[in-house]
Amino acid sequence: MDGRSNDGTRDVLRRLAAQDARLRVVDNPAGITPCGMNCGIRAARGRWIAILGSHNRYAPDYLVRCLEVAQATGVDNVGGAMFCEGESLVQKAIAAAHHSPFAVGGAKWHNPNYEGLTDTVFGGFYKREIFEKIGLFDEELVRNQDDELNLRLTRAGGRIWHAPTIKSWYKPRGSLSALFRQYAQYGYWKMRVIQKHKLPASWRHLVPGAFVCTLGSLLLLSTFGLIFSAFVPSRLWVAPAALLVLLLSLYVISVLLASVVTAAKTEWKLLPHLPLIFPCYHIGYGSGFVQGIWDFVIRRRGSPKGSFQSLTR
Repeated sequence: MDGRSNDGTRDVLRRLAAQDARLRVVDNPAGITPCGMNCGIRAARGRWIAILGSHNRYAPDYLVRCLEVAQATGVDNVGGAMFCEGESLVQKAIAAAHHSPFAVGGAKWHNPNYEGLTDTVFGGFYKREIFEKIGLFDEELVRNQDDELNLRLTRAGGRIWHAPTIKSWYKPRGSLSALFRQYAQYGYWKMRVIQKHKLPASWRHLVPGAFVCTLGSLLLLSTFGLIFSAFVPSRLWVAPAALLVLLLSLYVISVLLASVVTAAKTEWKLLPHLPLIFPCYHIGYGSGFVQGIWDFVIRRRGSPKGSFQSLTR
């Protein structure tokens, strides 16, 4: 599926299709991920549907292992180990943080060694009848469309399995700003998914938003307290500032400890970058989540505007 690319991809696809009749190029005029996925599902003729993105590289036996695991477990969707790999130091540090439970709240699919039932997986290898039962990907969602579909799947009684024998590799963002924007979009669209289904797939999805809301509230109260204390002296005005300092101190200590543990497991030269990367995951996701609350819940905006409307790269 090609979303009207203009970087030479289409020419490469035509050349490959001419060499191998099994390759079919399907046009995705909308140019966003869920639309492309749905175009492919409608065009597919097989019994199984595998979702493979162009930003990953896959083990030669990827599809074989997917089929083996699906048949052995009898589940409705399988996926596996997605290893992050970087070239620059920043990319390598982002890749290391990606596999840290501290960065992602213990999400099972971020652990390449985990095997068992889970709430979602990267990509996915589905039984075709699943889409006939629960529908296709939600084309409203710029991001989180796979999480949303897997949420529908599990709530319909389906099962999802993660297997370390199914391997792929992904190149993460190359800068802190790009990582922050990526996770802000994840948080923003996660709020829309929660609004749609009334409950989150996991309570860990609420933690970054709650953290950012708490920080913002304490900062606001501390500012007002500083102003009011000039007119009405009282120790009460100190409380929000004290709580803010305590919360930030605990977070900084946690970030530093997680950075040391992650560097010890990977490469020590990544240590200077990790204390900046973990907040990009947490604050980025949390700020996007709060913006999603503002847009979808408070303002009841039907469609996003600005940086949340198109996929970040």
